Amino acid sequence: MIQNEEKKTSPKQRIIIILIAIFMLGSTFALYAGIVLNYSNNNDQTISKTEKQARFEELYDEYEKQIDAQAAELSSKYFEEFSQYKNRVRSFNREGVDLLKVNDLKVGTGREIESAEDTDYAAYYIGWISDETVFDSSFDNISNPTALKEPLFGSTSMIQGWLDGIARSTEDDGTVNWSGMRIGGVREITIPSALAYGETEQGDIPANSPLKFVVMLIEKPTEIEPSEELSRLYDELMNM
Repeated sequence: MIQNEEKKTSPKQRIIIILIAIFMLGSTFALYAGIVLNYSNNNDQTISKTEKQARFEELYDEYEKQIDAQAAELSSKYFEEFSQYKNRVRSFNREGVDLLKVNDLKVGTGREIESAEDTDYAAYYIGWISDETVFDSSFDNISNPTALKEPLFGSTSMIQGWLDGIARSTEDDGTVNWSGMRIGGVREITIPSALAYGETEQGDIPANSPLKFVVMLIEKPTEIEPSEELSRLYDELMNM
C-alpha cells in the first residue's frame, strides 16, 4: 500500500505564500471597491439625470402653457374675422399661374411691410393647391375650425413667393407694382411653383405646384422665451 508523504515547506516558502495571499486579497478588495465606487457614481449620475429630466419636463410644461395661453388670447381676438376668409379656398387653373400675383382683400391701417427682409410681424394664413387641398393653415381644424393656433412669426426662411407677396414690389425704374401689406391687412397671394417649392415634393404639395395663400398680418406679439433654467437643463441633458 502506497502512502502519501507529508510535504514540508521551508520558512522562506511560507513567507512567499503569505505575501502572495496578502497581495491577492488586496487586489480583490481594490477590484471590489472599484466596482462599488463605479456603481455608486453611475447610480448618482442616473439619479441626477432623472431629477434633471423631471425638472425639465415640469418647466417645459409651464413654457407650453404660456404659449398656449397667448395663442388662445390672440385667437379670441382674431378668429371671427379671419374665419370669414376660409371660403376663399377654391380650385384654380395651375397652368395659368406663371407670375406672382396679389389681391388685397382688406387693406390694413398699420405700418407697411416694405421689404422681404422685414420680419417684424405675425401672420394667420391658409395655404392650398390647385385642387382645393389645404396643405396648411392657422385653424385648429380646417374642416370645422373653432380656434386659431399660435400665429406664424415673420422669418426670412419663408418661401420666396411669400416674402415677395407681402412686401412692396417695385421695378428698377421705381414703378410700384403693389404696395406692401399693412399690419391688420388681408391679402390673397398666388405663387408660381418656381417661387414655391419648384420640382421638390413637399408633404401634401406635389412637385411643380403653384400655391395660393390668404394671409392676415397682425402686430407681432411678445415672444415667450424659455427660462434660463429651462435652457440650461436642456443643454445639460443633451450633453449627458
